Amino acid sequence: MGAVPMLEVTGLTAFYGWARILFDLSFSVGRGEVAVLLGRNGAGKSTTLKSIVGLVRPSSGSVAFRGAGIAGLPPHRIVRMGLGYVPEERRIFTDLTVAENLEVGRQPPRPDAPEWSMDKLFALFPNLAEMQGRPAGQMSGGEQQMLTVARTLMGNPSLILLDEPSEGLAPVIVDQMAATIRALKNRGLSILLSEQNFRFARMVSDRAYIIEKGRIQWQGSMDDLAADEAAKQQYLVV
Repeated sequence: MGAVPMLEVTGLTAFYGWARILFDLSFSVGRGEVAVLLGRNGAGKSTTLKSIVGLVRPSSGSVAFRGAGIAGLPPHRIVRMGLGYVPEERRIFTDLTVAENLEVGRQPPRPDAPEWSMDKLFALFPNLAEMQGRPAGQMSGGEQQMLTVARTLMGNPSLILLDEPSEGLAPVIVDQMAATIRALKNRGLSILLSEQNFRFARMVSDRAYIIEKGRIQWQGSMDDLAADEAAKQQYLVV
């Protein structure tokens, strides 16, 4: 792991209107690491990811991506710097085919990121290869989730944010998603995900941060969290 983290968040505070949602969050994601923000629904996980990618403007604190400050930049500039974001809502283009959705996400290769092509993505997502010409609106929820991840990878990101990647998916698709995340890590991609599903997080993550009411309440390795019954009972649905 390099001396400069892929992502470093320091003292992050954010509001929705007059409601304070995040309280001085500080955490980091190392290069080639999978880190997870764990917590119950409404804990502040999705707001944290949106604050990192610029969809929510932080009121204070700093966000450094590959050592460069990005807090306050518009989302399109952050994405062009190589930070990918997969929202919980998927947001695919339903009238476009699978191949056309992937083409929308294309960006040039980056020197410190895995390089993706359609052929490489179809090898990673065989189901998508079989439906290249199918309108995305005719896919199942799990297939749409895979397409959203693949479209984000077409941007050749150095770091990818995954918001609740296992939410609403059948168990067999959850296992496929876990295998995909492990494969991405093996390719050298850094990953930050938000999750409620402890079993899923345990399958893919190196490090965990527990968020409760907008504050980091626990941090450590995934193995340490797996052994910490008190923390799991207090803050998680397991």
